[in-house]
Amino acid sequence: MKKILMFVLVFAAISCGRNPGRQEASIITVSIGPFRYFVEQIAGKDFNVNVMVPPGANPHIYEPYPDQITKLRQSVAYISNGYLGFEMTWLDRFYEINPKMARLSVGRSIEPVASTDIHEGGHVEGADPHYWVSPSCARAMAASIRDFLCQLNPKGSDRYKINCDSLLFRIDQLDSRAKSLFDQFSGKPFMIYHPNLAYIARDYGLKEVAVEFEGKEPPASRLKELIDLAKKENIRTIFVQKEYDSKNAREIAREIGGHITIIDPLAENWLEAENNIFDELYNNFRERQTEN
Repeated sequence: MKKILMFVLVFAAISCGRNPGRQEASIITVSIGPFRYFVEQIAGKDFNVNVMVPPGANPHIYEPYPDQITKLRQSVAYISNGYLGFEMTWLDRFYEINPKMARLSVGRSIEPVASTDIHEGGHVEGADPHYWVSPSCARAMAASIRDFLCQLNPKGSDRYKINCDSLLFRIDQLDSRAKSLFDQFSGKPFMIYHPNLAYIARDYGLKEVAVEFEGKEPPASRLKELIDLAKKENIRTIFVQKEYDSKNAREIAREIGGHITIIDPLAENWLEAENNIFDELYNNFRERQTEN
């Protein structure tokens, strides 16, 4: 509530307005860090990118700070995820603050995975919002952002198309690498605290098993099921997103003689983060294969 009150005060203060200067008019606001990567890879330095959810924050329940709202007021465009929980609370307010900025919901360009996750505040995300971890979704994202940037700045269109082709080539390389890594593990489960790798599981024939239960810590009965499954499947790794620190994930790891592995899907260097996630998933499967 304090942040919402702060939001109202900032809104009142900046609504009196001032005409944005040249530098202010070059800002694009995006929901999360990985989206910055796509904008900068395609547009180069043509735009300053304001990330609404900073590193280490939970994008399902985040509440923005005044400085971010100020930059939002100066933005020429907003690129949203389309399914994240914090957007359900804040996105309409963002558009009220700056009704003239262009809008792109990247989620409209992908084929979503259904979700009924309930998060703090009681809202339900109708689709899994973590699609940016999927190279196949990333292709659609890149094309969508390219077309959007071309509309924002037609003079840069030729360069944006060339840069996007280069990005798509790297995404294709990543996809090929993932296929070669996971082909031999088709149908195998992996365990993760917060379910944010469902699109990777879908694309490469894997099975994501979440520790989190309906957006909350699991009950004792669910913990027992998870421990039994981990022992049956020889699972030794529990993946935990950087923004989460779950005692239950650590409890399962102790029970199965395993360990916690931290991943960072919200890292702003999308390609580096993707390769790290794929490496850790592969190591998880290889470890189990070696022990069998």
